Amino acid sequence: MKKIGITGSLASGKTTASKILSMRKGPLFSADDVVKKLYTKAYFRKILSKKFKIKDDQKFKNSLRKKVLNDKSFIKRLEKMIHPIVRREMRKFIKINKKKSLIFLEIPLLVESNLVKYFDVTFFIKAKKKIRLQRFIYKGGNKNLFDILNEKQLSDSKKSSKCDYVVVNEKNIKILKKKLLDILKKYE
Repeated sequence: MKKIGITGSLASGKTTASKILSMRKGPLFSADDVVKKLYTKAYFRKILSKKFKIKDDQKFKNSLRKKVLNDKSFIKRLEKMIHPIVRREMRKFIKINKKKSLIFLEIPLLVESNLVKYFDVTFFIKAKKKIRLQRFIYKGGNKNLFDILNEKQLSDSKKSSKCDYVVVNEKNIKILKKKLLDILKKYE
């Protein structure tokens, strides 16, 4: 089994790249999907609402977002609760798929979390900050939140130096697909 890690900076196109790489090649794990599912779980929302004194109602995610915008240390406390759960799910995914020849794991903070050594191949999806900000806003985010989340991540040059392949994603999906699949051919 070859474990292929996909990472990149905020709104660089990691999810799109991950789907392209894994399509009909092997199963895909998404750390972001694990987190999204966590926020739908009543028990997890209850824990967060108690710990951070947030009402568990329709405005729950907005309340969390406001906390992030108002207190930069809040994100670290939130990550301390979320990251162990994501890692557990990641280990479970790897174990379940151990007989597959290729498995793909999309992990936004792969380099920051010192997980590079656990992968056979790593892809860093890269795009200029201006393009990433446009994408983030297009998906409903705002500049302040982008700046806070982007600041938490290592620079592109530091991430690039830790990954096997750097794929620039600033044009269209057709170009991205060609770049990714040309590299992946080496591992099939």
